[in-house]
Amino acid sequence: MPLDRNTIEQLAAHLESAELEARDVTKITDDYPQMDWADAYDIQDEIRRRKEARGHKTVGLKAGLTSFAKMKQMGVEVPCFGFVSDYMARPDGGEIRTSELIHPKVEAEICIVTKAPLRGPGCHVGAVMAAIDFVIPAVEIIDSRYRDFKFDLKSVIADNTSASRFVIGGRSRNVEELDLRTLGVVLEKNGQIMAMAAGAAVLGHPAAAVAMMANHLGARGQEIPAGSFIMTGGVTEAIAVQAGDSVNVRFQDLGSVSMRFI
Repeated sequence: MPLDRNTIEQLAAHLESAELEARDVTKITDDYPQMDWADAYDIQDEIRRRKEARGHKTVGLKAGLTSFAKMKQMGVEVPCFGFVSDYMARPDGGEIRTSELIHPKVEAEICIVTKAPLRGPGCHVGAVMAAIDFVIPAVEIIDSRYRDFKFDLKSVIADNTSASRFVIGGRSRNVEELDLRTLGVVLEKNGQIMAMAAGAAVLGHPAAAVAMMANHLGARGQEIPAGSFIMTGGVTEAIAVQAGDSVNVRFQDLGSVSMRFI
């Protein structure tokens, strides 16, 4: 039986407070095992509404658990989708305060900005490629609000797919100049290579994640508007970081993205 509106609002407040106060909680399906997929996204939508009501802008969409490495790492088989807000952005080469986070991890992301709307059902990689204005690299700092980073897929969807911080850097390129499937990525922490991957790690092609997102939103009566910034999902597995760490990610043909954790 789906959750009622009051419960959805309470769970959204519970999870968002955990994010803003940097404290962990147990996964919500422990207490609400009956919640379904629609409930999970309704909780996420309520978190988004709460942020926007306080004046924060939603500045992008994100796909989560899209790489086969990440799915295996987290024990799930289906991607999920969320959003990022303006206050989550940090400048390239800037500092990220670990005191504002619980247990952060970093992952490299191939991102796109759209020039045309995308809507499902029936959205496919070709439609996504035709709608891309440009490609740009980023690093996402994920930070699950769940204790020990342990959750199921419904719980992480409700928690806005662990969205926390993100850093855009490098340089933008036209999609025609790139092969997103073979685009290589090297993630370094403190000068040591921690992970290497190529764009095909994201569902075989980063645009596939965007097509799945458009189809998911279409089923909920929504679309991806023109001009949207979309993080297609972690190319590499997520790497834990702590205060004192420096991260630099090199993207083939797109430059690099770096940050320091303090």
